[in-house]
Amino acid sequence: MFRVLIADDEPIERLVVSKKIQKYFPEELEPVLAENGEEAVRLFREKQCRIAILDINMPGMDGLEAAEKIRKADSTCSIIFLTAYEEFSYAKKAIMVRALDYLLKPGAEEELIAVLEEAIRLAEESGADAAARTENPSEAFEEEKNYDNLRIQAITENIRAYIQNHYQEELSLQAAAGAMGYSDAYFCKIFKQYFGKNFTVYLTEFRMEMAKKLLADLTVNVKDVCQQVGFHDSNYFARVFKRNTGMTPSEYRVSLLGKSGKA
Repeated sequence: MFRVLIADDEPIERLVVSKKIQKYFPEELEPVLAENGEEAVRLFREKQCRIAILDINMPGMDGLEAAEKIRKADSTCSIIFLTAYEEFSYAKKAIMVRALDYLLKPGAEEELIAVLEEAIRLAEESGADAAARTENPSEAFEEEKNYDNLRIQAITENIRAYIQNHYQEELSLQAAAGAMGYSDAYFCKIFKQYFGKNFTVYLTEFRMEMAKKLLADLTVNVKDVCQQVGFHDSNYFARVFKRNTGMTPSEYRVSLLGKSGKA
């Protein structure tokens, strides 16, 4: 079980977040509550928390300053900002302390749960033993940055490979998330983050690229192309293809023949 710090000067906000954590992660997370930034930093160290959920606007030491001190004390912890402030300057500072996420109040419950799932995953991977961490802060930062890059690369490659292997099937976001061991909410979040578009758009674009390659082969019937890229209704396939390319599959094939003829 990991300890998660919840720092907010509003008692009700602290209670609401704590209740959500106890509801969804009763065996994984133990809430530790703080009412200001100074108390947050102190409790984070004393209780050896692995995750910190911080409000920004708190009396005395605000959440951003507290996050900086927490990051210096622990290069591998997950910092999550949960705030009512949407200002770009705040989000920029959140990036500088390598915050895991920046969530706005009042936010969707699914967003917080998804981020906490990722924070737990990171805590499990990095380990709870502080003695095993690098003592040099600059080395720790570089190691963490390199680790993050490798991890992102591995996740994107795994997702890309799964789609390549299953795009011919009736593939859904839920099926892909389940196959890779993620919740639907978390998978949806990281997919948009790493690919810059949602799962359905990416899958459709990938299928269209595969369809173009098949249409270039004159031995493959257009109706067979439909089946081979995961569509079971040829009319629907034609509409999607035209929406993405500006041409029907048959028109696209004719255009390829025209280009080859000119060549």
